[in-house]
Amino acid sequence: MPQYAILIYEKEIPLEEYPPEVMEANMAAGQRIEAIGAKIVGETALQPASKATTVHKGGVVTDGPFLETKEAFAGIFVIEAEDLDQAIAVARLLPIMEGGVEIRPLMETG
Repeated sequence: MPQYAILIYEKEIPLEEYPPEVMEANMAAGQRIEAIGAKIVGETALQPASKATTVHKGGVVTDGPFLETKEAFAGIFVIEAEDLDQAIAVARLLPIMEGGVEIRPLMETG
């Protein structure tokens, strides 16, 4: 089954300021994804962008994210889905407040 990276971009706010309904939806996301026939292969949330370190061309290292944006890269799912349409259905299940979700097919190995 093809695999897709589900990249979550969201406005950064402290975890304790997330609305309860968003937190509940996040906690239920795994079950909802499996209910439509997709499978989560891996997932993780990220530390805030202020904790990022960037290595630029030429090896220069700076603190913080490379780009200044309203939304930060907040987390990633790797899923197995039948096709892009099912991966899009997974992305639509995620409770995004102000950001967005990017879907990228993973390179097939082997």
